Amino acid sequence: MNIRRKLNPRALFGSLAFLATLPMVGCNKTEPVATFEPNWVYAHGQEMEFGYSMASALEETELAIDQMFGTPDSPKLPEFLNDSDFASLISMERLQKAAGPVAEGHGVYRQHCATCHGITGNGRGPTAALLDPYPRDYRAGKFKFKTSAPGSKPLREDLFYSIKHGIDGTSMKAIPELTDEDIEALIDYVIYLSLRGESERALLFEADNVDFENGEHLYQPGSAEFTDQEELVSELITEIADSWVEAAERVRDIPEPGDIPVPATIPELLEQLQADGDTPLKQSVMQGREIFLTEKAACTKCHGKEGRGDGQNNDYDLWTKEWVRQAGGNAEDETALIPLIARGALPPRKIIPRDFQQGLFRGGADSQRIYRRIAEGIEATPMPAAALTPEEIWHLVNFVRSMAVLQEDEPSS
Repeated sequence: MNIRRKLNPRALFGSLAFLATLPMVGCNKTEPVATFEPNWVYAHGQEMEFGYSMASALEETELAIDQMFGTPDSPKLPEFLNDSDFASLISMERLQKAAGPVAEGHGVYRQHCATCHGITGNGRGPTAALLDPYPRDYRAGKFKFKTSAPGSKPLREDLFYSIKHGIDGTSMKAIPELTDEDIEALIDYVIYLSLRGESERALLFEADNVDFENGEHLYQPGSAEFTDQEELVSELITEIADSWVEAAERVRDIPEPGDIPVPATIPELLEQLQADGDTPLKQSVMQGREIFLTEKAACTKCHGKEGRGDGQNNDYDLWTKEWVRQAGGNAEDETALIPLIARGALPPRKIIPRDFQQGLFRGGADSQRIYRRIAEGIEATPMPAAALTPEEIWHLVNFVRSMAVLQEDEPSS
């Protein structure tokens, strides 16, 4: 099952030629039928890691995934999920409202999200290359801002918050014309895109156990082994679907601040810090500053001693690190990165630590959301979970919020 096969240059260039023929969906007014492009970047990364062509694996993976999930215009879910808890997470009515071209009752995702995230959720819409940070590629199944524990999928409520309020400091802004029903439909579609994309990656990874040269197949309808193949595909997809359902059970309670005063908003905190005398809030902010500067908290390593985001600026998020690692691990080696960029990877951009003086917090500026970012870290970024007590974290929350310099026309909360 694990015989290594040498990389076939003809298969490699054949794949690139096929990629060049894919329709440029969403870039002109006469929009062709939308299709899901294969995950060329991940497949090529597997080629580099396994040492042999992924052409057959990619072809059979796309056959399985297309049969299970349909198209961007006509999405569907695998039938074996109909009797699972996952079926209660996604409504086909909402999914169809978000999917497809813009028309009465359809196309909410295409209208508001595809320009950045791409019709297929690959994070590579027409404007993506111009944005910093890049839009999220949903196919890896990882999300930064959530209330569930590290390693878990976000809750619907987490996705609702990000869409409803936007993400400060990025190009993802709140869209006032979106109704709550529109947002719920978008949530279904994002979950669908993520489940589909992560399932595709799982099957491509599984291809390392299939000896294609000696007649084995990953997914070949009509073959004698097809029942076993279907069972494998079902198991892989069900495991990913279950992770979405289980997220609700993996929410950690935030401890109360107790005697530590924690104002509801940043303006309230800044106003209270103007009071005369040595108040409990001022004491908390000072304690937070002391904790901020310690090696134990390690905040200054990235955010700098004054919280300006000028500590280290030479790191990348884990999405970038994944494919850069497959190209040799050096994000500065442009030549080594060319094969992956040619297949759809966007050129590496360094992840910039938050400048707290801007008063912008991408996961939300309320105290509990900032507490979670400190206590649990931000998934797929260099921001780790802090090894601090709840009291120390609450003092840090007050301190980082106290650094905000509010703009007169941009009140923060």
